[in-house]
Amino acid sequence: KIPGGRFEQGDVEKLGEPSRKPVRPVTIKSFLMGKHEVTFGEYDRFAIATGRMLPSDETWGRGRQPVINISWQDAKDYAQWLSGKSGKRYRLPTESEWEYAARNGGMEEIWAGTSDSERLPEYAVYGRNSRGTAPVGGKKPNGLGLYDMSGNVAEWVEDCWHENYNGAPTDGSAWLEIGDGDCKLRVLRGGVW
Repeated sequence: KIPGGRFEQGDVEKLGEPSRKPVRPVTIKSFLMGKHEVTFGEYDRFAIATGRMLPSDETWGRGRQPVINISWQDAKDYAQWLSGKSGKRYRLPTESEWEYAARNGGMEEIWAGTSDSERLPEYAVYGRNSRGTAPVGGKKPNGLGLYDMSGNVAEWVEDCWHENYNGAPTDGSAWLEIGDGDCKLRVLRGGVW
């Protein structure tokens, strides 16, 4: 469970990323979020049950490896299938929810769990400490108990692509087509290996 709160969303680290400007205050309601990325083991059950092709693992392995090579629509379909199987409601997080959760409830951390580059290998799977993806949950979680929010694989969120945050909602909701959103393109968060 991610408690609600208020935070500054965007390029608070001043990294110069135009798509994350302007920084703006956002209020988030509490929500639930998976503690790690969806694994091949979890996704493969869905693919087999629905007659889909299994996505390629690029020879990095299946099981507890985070699923890769799936589209935004595949992720949406998986959440819908899981909702039907479990009787609970699953969905993709909004971009605001994802950033709030990755930042440990809005703290101004550069990476999920730390802003100290010396400690980054404790929290993230990335090019300098891996040769591909790694099983989920193998690094330290951030302060909210979420794993792999920085690195390993990019994660789909609900929002459509916008060039910047001008006119973005401040209530934590997904930003769709309003304000010149391009819903043929969707937002990925978290960085990748």
